[in-house]
Amino acid sequence: MTPLPGLGTQQDFVTRSGHRIGVITYRDGRFELIVSGHDDPDKVAASAGLTAEETNTLANLLGAPQLVARLSEQQREVAGINTWQLPVDQGSPYDGRTLGETEMRTRTSASIVAVVRGGTVHPSPRPDFEFSAGDLVVVVGTADGLRAAGEILERG
Repeated sequence: MTPLPGLGTQQDFVTRSGHRIGVITYRDGRFELIVSGHDDPDKVAASAGLTAEETNTLANLLGAPQLVARLSEQQREVAGINTWQLPVDQGSPYDGRTLGETEMRTRTSASIVAVVRGGTVHPSPRPDFEFSAGDLVVVVGTADGLRAAGEILERG
């Protein structure tokens, strides 16, 4: 991540062919997708402004579920922090209820960082996010906190 003083941040990578592809996240919440030319990876050849919704759509097209799995792998590498993907099964007491109703953070010290539904990732769900059977809930916390989170989603 590269800070852009007064603007926001830029995250990018260089492809095997030498193009630099990145996203600028502006302080006001806007996003911009940028692509450099092959001959000069520091010169922007094309850019497109994206809304938050368009950014989520692009992330899903590029495989957001795999990104969540990679986040899980990275979190496992931090001592004492674990990431689990917990299902909301048919018959769960939280099928059709909101994240806020779980009181997950208060009860377990674990945090729900995303919900995957039908291949679409919902990052940082708000307390009014309503769970549905089949959701995969991404939870970060200690091993004990994650066990407790699983019990809450399963039994209430």
